[in-house]
Amino acid sequence: MTKPFRVIDTGLRGCRAQMAFDQALIECHKAGEIPDTLRFLTFPPSVLVGRHQAISQELNLDACRAEGVGIGRRITGGGALYLDEGQFGWELVFSKQTLGLGDLGEVARALCEACAAGLSRLGPAVRYRSRNDLEVEGRKIGGTGGFFDGDTIFYQGTVLVDMNAARMAQLLNIPAAKLAKRGQTSGAQRVVTLTELFDGAPPPLAEIRAAVTEGFREALGIAPEPGEITAAEEAKAREIYDEEIGQDCFVYAIDDPAHPSDVRSGGFTGRGGRIAAHVRLEGPLQNRIREVVVTGDFFVTPPSTVLNLEAALRGVQVAAIEAEVERFFAGAQVGLLTAAPADFARAIRNAIEGAELYETSA
Repeated sequence: MTKPFRVIDTGLRGCRAQMAFDQALIECHKAGEIPDTLRFLTFPPSVLVGRHQAISQELNLDACRAEGVGIGRRITGGGALYLDEGQFGWELVFSKQTLGLGDLGEVARALCEACAAGLSRLGPAVRYRSRNDLEVEGRKIGGTGGFFDGDTIFYQGTVLVDMNAARMAQLLNIPAAKLAKRGQTSGAQRVVTLTELFDGAPPPLAEIRAAVTEGFREALGIAPEPGEITAAEEAKAREIYDEEIGQDCFVYAIDDPAHPSDVRSGGFTGRGGRIAAHVRLEGPLQNRIREVVVTGDFFVTPPSTVLNLEAALRGVQVAAIEAEVERFFAGAQVGLLTAAPADFARAIRNAIEGAELYETSA
């Protein structure tokens, strides 16, 4: 059975405008106004934090502003990125029924393996590495992430054609522990580009995108068809940009809450990524949660899950954190990619104790 996918390219747009178009795609698809879609996109020099990240912890904001790069926040989870014309993004928005994928882990594996197969057509042996990376011999050539929104699946990724590694290192606060875990000292050692793999002469961008499209066609059994961007999508993207995603109040909504003296911070890093927690306690014995903020580069769907968890923990006794976190996830319809509910409880417990722990077996 044919599974047609419209293919569009929104070209070079500011990072916040591209993020607003992400949300417009989702809302238009949910409303039945657009078909299942594969989208390509490109960015001017920009930095993007994940949906749940504390922006001051992830970005060197002074350097970003001095360089004049765009600063935005994605609607998906994951870590901070530096993007420019040397990379391009791909996205799929489609119905759950189209590919019959049951959970976020299945979606990630299927789409990443499809993209990897497409890029491998160019020559390099690209592989999917759980939980959300595309790699060549252990070095990252692309990252991905996504979520469910009702019956609509939104999943996106990047492909590194070329990259200014020095600029990336200057603008991103790359966690030393994340690199040390792999015996590396800089973010540049962790990534590779098609330019490097092809000795400075990568295939033309159109050829790379065609290879990715063919990978999706063959591995997913879809029928990509060139299409047009609709007026409804553009109008919705402008509305979302003006009302939310394009505004500073959205981009800086999650910032470093560790500055106040009464906030306790810590975290846990395991197979599911880093989960950081920032906790304020209350009561004469300081044994009850007044407020908790959870950030990190984990993936969870829907994105509101973290806000709901934070709300559920207000007023909870410190001694009951693990039980309450377990109860929350048992009753909520959420999808976790690799990270487990117990990881969130450990991060919150570590924050209260002022600890930062790492899973040594990962």
